[in-house]
Parts: sequence; structure tokens; C-alpha cells
Amino acid sequence: MEKIDKRLVSAFMKERDKFSHKGDYGHALLLAGSLGKGGAAVLSARGVLRAGAGLLTVHIPGRLNDILQCSVPEAMCTLDANDNHLSVLPSLEGFNAVGAGPGLGLAPETGSLVSDLIESCRVPLVLDADALNIVASRPELLARMRRDTILTPHPGEFDRFAGPHSTREERIASQKKISRKYGVIIVLKGAGTTISLPDGEIFENTTGNPGMATGGSGDVLTGIILGMLAQSYTPAQAAIAGVFFHGLAGDFAAGSKGERSIIATDIVESLPLAFK
Repeated sequence: MEKIDKRLVSAFMKERDKFSHKGDYGHALLLAGSLGKGGAAVLSARGVLRAGAGLLTVHIPGRLNDILQCSVPEAMCTLDANDNHLSVLPSLEGFNAVGAGPGLGLAPETGSLVSDLIESCRVPLVLDADALNIVASRPELLARMRRDTILTPHPGEFDRFAGPHSTREERIASQKKISRKYGVIIVLKGAGTTISLPDGEIFENTTGNPGMATGGSGDVLTGIILGMLAQSYTPAQAAIAGVFFHGLAGDFAAGSKGERSIIATDIVESLPLAFK
């Protein structure tokens, strides 16, 4: 099991060209939010932008428009026909990477949208939160995923589609097996987050702290990974760098706030220090 540390991540991070523009850093699409869960969309969107994506469009239910436009003015928004949850997959034309899951909810129409996304997406894709819960209820979707699709479950979400596990070691063994079988990248979140690749390789993160066990932290991680994908990092690189910088930002937040008081917004706000 290889450790994810500064040496590993620094080896593939790209310098920004002096004469570059926003179009050089990709256009990400984030499908997120439902009534009562607009904050998940906000946190994830901020993660995308802080990770360096050039452009971000967030597809949200109609009632979340004012929340997103005021909270993340740097992002563009497209509105679903349904005011309370996502119901129709928007056009994927023109996007370099897609992310889905934070705050989506489990409405039947949203389940169909996630299924359509998995079937039709031809660019790098990261799935989190309720998108994974939808996959757990429709296990046939795993076999339809494009190779190197990134899944970011916490242990509970993982067990919903992989079955129950008694120990961390058992869960990691299943993680490796599922990555090999379906050709997906699994980011199994928690203390010492592990990443499994389709070739069976396993990586373990070395950053992060218990203060990051707080609502919204995973939404930020999804955003960071999506932002890296949009910038043309490979899915493996995006997953590895995503968990490293997410954890490092959490460590900076703990240093200034203390572990007990960290909230997900602190992680987002510490990302510039982590990247620097």
C-alpha cells in the first residue's frame, strides 16, 4: 500500500503558464442539491473553484438559484425543471468533467437522472453521497460505469453497495476487488482514506485529522476532485491529489481553529494554504 504524501503529489502537479486563461483550466459540471440540502451544493462548488477549475456550472433545482448565486458568485447555474430536486439530465456538451451527488436526495426522478448520467457521460466522472446511494439501490449501474469513474463513499455508503463489513481490513479487501471487477476508482473516506485503482493498486492518505469528521467535509472533497478532473489530471491523479489537499487543508484548519471546532467551510477556506 503506497502512502499519499507531498512527494507523490508534487511529482504530477502542473505549473500554471503565465499566459494562460480560464479556458485552459477546464469547465466542470456539478449536479447537486435538493430542497433543504442546498448547502451541500455550495460547499462542493466552492471546492471545485478552490481546486483551480477555470469554469464551473452547477445544475440545481429551481428553488436553490438564489442560494447558489449569492453564495458562489463565481459559478454559473442552470436550473432544473423541478423546483425541489433534480429530475432531468442537462446537456453534457462542452464540459471537461462531471460530478454528481452532494445533497441530491433520493427522489425517483433523481434516480433516473443518475442512471442516465452513468449511461451517457463520456468525460471523467465523480460520484458521491446520494448518487452512490442511488447506485446501491440499482447495483446494475456499477457494470455500466465508464472505466476510471471515481466513487467517493464513506464506510456506510460503501457497505450499502458492497455489503456489510466487520473490520477496516475487510472493507479495503472488498474495495480492491470491486475496483478490479468494475474498472472504477474508489475513494474510501475515513481516517487514513484509501484509494483503489482498477489495476489493484492501493494508496493510503497521510493528511487529515479527526476534526474533519463533520457534515459537508465529503462534499468539499468531491468538489476538489472534480476541479482537478476539469484541469485534465488523470482520474487517479485527481483522486490522489484530492484527498491529499483536502486532508492538508483540514490540518491547516485544525491548526487555527482546533479540531473540535472545524466545519466544512473552514476546510474550503484553508485550501489556498494547502495548495500553496
